[in-house]
Amino acid sequence: MTYVAADDRYDRMRYNRCGRSGLLLPAVSLGLWQNFGHDRPLETSRGIVRRAFDLGVTHFDLANNYGPPYGSAEENFGQLFRSDLAPYRDELIISTKAGYDMWPGPYGEWGSRKYLLASLDQSLGRLGLDYVDIFYSHRFDPETPLEETMGALDRAVRGGKALYAGISSYSAAKTREAAAILRDLGTPLLIHQPSYSMLNRWIEPELLEVLGDEGVGCIVFSPLAQGMLTDKYLDGVPEGSRASRHGSLSPDLITDQTLAKIRGLNEIAARRGQTLAQMAIAWTLRDPRVTSALVGASSVEQLDANVAGVDNLDFTDDELDEIDGYATESDINIWAESSRR
Repeated sequence: MTYVAADDRYDRMRYNRCGRSGLLLPAVSLGLWQNFGHDRPLETSRGIVRRAFDLGVTHFDLANNYGPPYGSAEENFGQLFRSDLAPYRDELIISTKAGYDMWPGPYGEWGSRKYLLASLDQSLGRLGLDYVDIFYSHRFDPETPLEETMGALDRAVRGGKALYAGISSYSAAKTREAAAILRDLGTPLLIHQPSYSMLNRWIEPELLEVLGDEGVGCIVFSPLAQGMLTDKYLDGVPEGSRASRHGSLSPDLITDQTLAKIRGLNEIAARRGQTLAQMAIAWTLRDPRVTSALVGASSVEQLDANVAGVDNLDFTDDELDEIDGYATESDINIWAESSRR
């Protein structure tokens, strides 16, 4: 059945300016890190992607190695784009990244010009696109000159294969350096994508200050701490959950101390008339320097619930003070190594 987007798709979503650029991003964006590879039914992914756009989620975030297997999330999204979203291309922001391991050998990861530009070509092939809207350096490479990595992003933009350049998980100092290099090249740094949640607050205050000073947008990933900031783990680790599978969310991260924080935050959310997940998303957006919160979804119902976080974005000072009592570092930032360099 031919997909026709909802007429009211822009009525509910809030759109925020990305730094000092001309680009607006939805307050909630859809990330395809989990649940969109070949291990999941394509029809499930189709339902989520269609519903997202109907809710005003115009930004779809990918990376070269999202899957499993690597590349399959881009392949699946490319198929859904051709079947459903192609008529709406100019209403969409589609992003991808390169930086982590993608293929064997010395040219298949990190931040060299060869890897980044070859990976972008491969991503465009899998997506079936002439260009992506944002191309990211997925992580800082300590062995490659930053001028080379940023030069590759500049080349991608000047070559018409990306409209904007972004970085992910860079430290505050390296972010300032990257922004200066790109500014000198004539391709401003649009956006930074760091991990950020009530249990992982590493971007405060230094990175957020740099982004504000440089006029760079911020889209936070893992605002739900890979599902920890939901009602799923209030009573421990359920069988079959992500934390039970020893993947990116290890059960070792869900300590008794962290569970006590989660339960305290859940009580605050209930008083606000929100789920814990909705409050967690809204909380990341309380700072005007944060442009968008990047969420995943395994079902249409979960997506609906997450997007509803934008319905109540206001916090009282007393609520923020109470949240701060529970929202403390919990040693869950598995991407910290890149941002320490």
